This record gives sequence, structure tokens and C-alpha cells, in this order.
Amino acid sequence: MSVSMAQAVEPVTLTDELRRERLLDIEARLHRHRAPAFGILAVALIASGPWIGWLWLIPLLPALGAPLFTRKAMAVSPTPERWAAAGWAISPAMIAVSVALTGGPKSSAICWFAVPAVTLGARFERRGVILGLAYLLGLLLLSTVAVDPSAAAARPDFINFPVALTLAVTVFSAAIVQSDRHHRLEAVVDPLTGLLNRTALYQRFGELRQQAQMTAGGSTVGFLVVDLDHFKRINDEHGHATGDAVLERLAYVMRNSLRAFDLVYRLGGEEFVVVLPGVGLEKAAEIAERLRQAAERARPEGLEVTVSVGVAVARGKELDFDDLYARADAALYAAKDSGRNRVHAWDPVSILTGSRIAFMQGV
Repeated sequence: MSVSMAQAVEPVTLTDELRRERLLDIEARLHRHRAPAFGILAVALIASGPWIGWLWLIPLLPALGAPLFTRKAMAVSPTPERWAAAGWAISPAMIAVSVALTGGPKSSAICWFAVPAVTLGARFERRGVILGLAYLLGLLLLSTVAVDPSAAAARPDFINFPVALTLAVTVFSAAIVQSDRHHRLEAVVDPLTGLLNRTALYQRFGELRQQAQMTAGGSTVGFLVVDLDHFKRINDEHGHATGDAVLERLAYVMRNSLRAFDLVYRLGGEEFVVVLPGVGLEKAAEIAERLRQAAERARPEGLEVTVSVGVAVARGKELDFDDLYARADAALYAAKDSGRNRVHAWDPVSILTGSRIAFMQGV
């Protein structure tokens, strides 16, 4: 496969999926440390109350409650980045209110604008970091210079130092996050196809399980195991370079046949897994059939290539990786045993029919 094909795969497979994966992972990590961080700030405020007053209590509740709401919204939204931006923006806004209420340019809380600056690089890409930094500095100036211009003019160092601190923290945190991003990318991306790998699948499935249990009634997750038919024959007859090219092309075709928030992983060899959040059995089978047809039409390297697909679905507390994989894998083997180039789904309740879609009865 040429370099151009690998490049063509990357924007489709990595950009959206890795951003979403990283954003949800960062939010989960931040959530664990948010309470102690807020506790430290609250202790400092309470200790300083006799000197700065108690008006800072007004913005405290929105600042505490907003992350809990936005985290739940991120868990079920197809566009979690919007909720992440909204949740992040509330914190500096509340800091600005606190600064304005406790003296404006004379407030000792101005330096706190550096706290949301720390997470900018972890949450957002370069453009988001720039916009977030502009937002932070705008709030800083509004809560100080605009509140008391004469005091700000008399002691500009009260403003300059917090501005410099916020800028420096953003720069350093962005550099650290960039390094982490680079190493994490190497750890979770399959170098041949550009798809996420088994490690990324395990990480993401744990998050999906938590999200499914958080929604009312428990949301469903569809699970497809896709296997390239007669792949050993392709390698033996046409060489491993051709086999690699076929896998690359198949990865590209599958990714472009899915919705933006569906997830496709390469487990190794010729086996792929597709995770479909919020999808029931019938819809999962339809998507599997679409993938099968797309692979059949692709003809990578001019070869007739087909795939067999096993389908399984679970809901809420029943969402267990080993169990779901076992069901989908059993359905896959049934598809292969019945002639390959077809879709079988594990369904313990009903048997549905469709073009090349056969459902096997669960035990």
C-alpha cells in the first residue's frame, strides 16, 4: 500500500476517534481530582474570609455543580467536546466573579486564573487552546481593569503578574500534554492500518460500560467482530506486502462506512472489532451488512475480498467485554461455517431475516 493510502486513512480513523477517546479519558481522570482541588481552594478562601469578605460564596455552587452536569452530558453525547468546552468555560467565569467581588485588581484571587489554564492543553487542540487562553485573559481583564481602572493603573503589576503566570502555565502544560499525546498515540494505534488497537479497545469499553449504566434503563452497545475471509490465501498467493495493502484498504473502507462516533479497532491479524454505542441488534446487523457490502465492492489491489461478521448486543449492567466478545465471536464462526461473506448475529430472543443476514439462537 502506498504512503498516500496510509495518509488517507489517518484523518478519518485517528482524528475524530482519538480526540474523543482522549477527551473522555481526560475528563474521567480530572473528575477524580476535582474534589480535592476544589477543597484546597475552598480552604484558602475560608481562611482568607476575615480579610476579603464572604461574597465569594455566590459563585461557589455553580462552579461545583457544573462539572457534574457536563460530565454526565459528555457520557451520552455524540459531541462530548461541546460539553467539555461548556463545562470548562464555567470555572474561569466563576473565578472572574469571585475576583470582581473581592476587590478586582486588588483581589488576591487573580492568580487563580492559572488553574483552568492547566487543563486547556489536555482538553483541547491548538485552536481550542488559543481560544480558551483568549477567553481567560479577557475575563481576567474584565474582572480587574474594568472593575476599578484607577487601581489597575496605579498598580499594573497586580495585573501583569497573573497574566504572565496564566500564559506561562498554558505554555508549559501544552508542552507536557503534547509529549503525553505522542507516547499515548504510539501505545494505542495500530501502525499498519492507523486504527486503534486492542489496548484502546479495552480502555474505551470500560468507559462505555460506565456510560451505559449511567443512562436511564441502560443504553445498548452493539459489538461486531469482522474477519477477512481467506486472508492466509492472499498472503500465500500474492505476498505479505499485498496482504498488508488489503488490510489497509479494508480499514479505510470500514471507517468510511461508519458513523462519526462509531469505533473500529484492529485486534491483530485479519480481525477487526467495531463498537456501536447506542445501537440495538437489528441496527447493528444493518451496519454489519453495510460493512460486508463495502468490503466486497472495494476490490483492494484488484482482488476479490470478502469479510464475515459476527454481531452481538448488550445493555446497561449486562455490558461485559468478555461475554459480548464471546457471543460476537461465536456468531462469526457460524457465519464462516455457513459459507463466509455473510453476517450472523447472536440473538437470544428472536430470529430475524435479511439479505445475507442470518441470526443464530442464543443458548
